[in-house]
Amino acid sequence: MDSLTQIALGSAVAVAVMGRRTAVWKAALWGGVAGTLPDLDAFIDHGDAILNMVLHRAETHSLIYLTLFSPLLAWVVSHLHKERHLFLHWWLALWLVLITHPLLDTMTVYGTQLLLPFTDHPFGVGSVFIIDPAYTLPLLAGVVAALALRREGRGLRWNMVGLVLSTAYLGWSVAAQQVATQVARASLQQQGVSADRLLVTPAPFNTVLWRLLAVTPTHYLEGYYSLLDGRSTVRWTAHDRGADLIERHGQSEPVARIANFSHGFYRLRETPDGRLQVTDLRMGQEPTYVFSFDVGPVDAVGSLPASQRSSRPDTAAALAWLWQRARGADLLPLGAALAATQ
Repeated sequence: MDSLTQIALGSAVAVAVMGRRTAVWKAALWGGVAGTLPDLDAFIDHGDAILNMVLHRAETHSLIYLTLFSPLLAWVVSHLHKERHLFLHWWLALWLVLITHPLLDTMTVYGTQLLLPFTDHPFGVGSVFIIDPAYTLPLLAGVVAALALRREGRGLRWNMVGLVLSTAYLGWSVAAQQVATQVARASLQQQGVSADRLLVTPAPFNTVLWRLLAVTPTHYLEGYYSLLDGRSTVRWTAHDRGADLIERHGQSEPVARIANFSHGFYRLRETPDGRLQVTDLRMGQEPTYVFSFDVGPVDAVGSLPASQRSSRPDTAAALAWLWQRARGADLLPLGAALAATQ
């Protein structure tokens, strides 16, 4: 999730655990700091764009390593504020802040390596977008209330309400994802499509509109389903995955990394100048994707460090499409709709 959300969650958790035992501002401050710490790995440059992607949310997001780090951080905080008698409470609070960070990240589709060093499997539920105001705002409101009403018990109660509402929203996201998944599977079966994999993730900033991605050996199909749709048939658009290129280069190191990290939701394309491009299909929408990489000439894949080739749609047009489609409007896919207006 985005940094603001992680700070808000960390502050809310620390305030809830510490309660009246220490000043609310101390709990909120250190909760926010601890909620940010795991993401500092984003500043590490591994010299290769694909490595930067797959090694983010790795050791710093491991439940085991964060658990081992938590007493050290609690010792520093409790001694800094001369609250050594509260060491155990600080330990519990900061441990919960540290581990809720990767657990929340796991609710997104990116992939979080929770169980290092035992496995580098990137876990991802994919039921919330990386930025979702419906999740973040209750947390922020609760923390602000706790700080503003710190001399009254109401502030702590409002903070707890924010935590309960945000957690309930995560539960709702999983339930909504299951509804969209059932619709997607039924639609694929109805249209005679046999997919190897199906991914169902929310469109940006909401859990009403869902992006559906089905993968076959040769193609990937993209569709959208809104919980407000008056129909259960999905409009699928098929796109070539680059099966020939996958057969030739699927075992090369950079392609294999993306294939593993994306759980098979990727494509290969040869650019007009003869270079190979591998794209993680999970984050973005046709034809624009956040994680697309140039991995070198087709006849020398991996000979040079991979470089990222992100693309993004026109923001105003994309937001307008998103709003209308979420409300159940029967629209062409975003890429086709934008192409039709050009």
